[in-house]
Amino acid sequence: MLLLDAGTGLGGVTGLLGGGPFHGTILLTHLHWDHCLGLPFFRGGDRDDARVTLLLPDQGEEASEAGAGGAGAERLLARVMSPPFFPITPRQLRGDWTFGAVSPGQFKAEGFTVEAREIPHKGGRTLGYRVSDGHRVLAYVTDHCPTALGPGADGLGVYHEAVLDLAAGADLLVHDAQLVAEEVPAEAGFGHAAAEYAVGLALRAGARRVALFHHKPSRTDDQLDALGYRFADAPVPVLVAAEGQTVEL
Repeated sequence: MLLLDAGTGLGGVTGLLGGGPFHGTILLTHLHWDHCLGLPFFRGGDRDDARVTLLLPDQGEEASEAGAGGAGAERLLARVMSPPFFPITPRQLRGDWTFGAVSPGQFKAEGFTVEAREIPHKGGRTLGYRVSDGHRVLAYVTDHCPTALGPGADGLGVYHEAVLDLAAGADLLVHDAQLVAEEVPAEAGFGHAAAEYAVGLALRAGARRVALFHHKPSRTDDQLDALGYRFADAPVPVLVAAEGQTVEL
């Protein structure tokens, strides 16, 4: 089993395990709070019979200061998970936990082939992932700020090589859609992309479906429904990702 990121939604995985422990890998795109603060509340992974490999992006110089390899990765995570900010450290989670860092490139995780590419986002290295089982491909690109590389032809940001490679021919592209096009001028500097960019990326890269993801926290369900209607006639199928949703590839 391979999990992508570890925000509060991680708690929902426990119910999918049928009462059993989690055995698998958690792959973080970056270390911002909303992508890792679910870890200490993951009951399926915090038990004596769990086996968890936690991989996070290599932070370059910061990682060197923290130490090499898994020890460095664990120390980086402990910056947000240790007293006085939290009562326990990552090492105090129960079960067999292994920590490690990943860099851009290809590697294997739980039988999947994963391609990692660096994408622009403020505040620490952020990776996008392309995951394949040899038959189907999932592209996962969250917290993506393409305007950091320039406005691009449509003002929504640059369709740059790294993200085009990740999304190329993917069966499903899960992409940051915190903004809509009219919000980009005022809010893109916070580090996110527009839903229109996600759909444009899918068209340029030949992705077969798009899941709009990482919604603005203030959006209501009605507003998210309206976002879906906005793309009802798009040349590629677009879905608005929802908690608990299952997509068959």
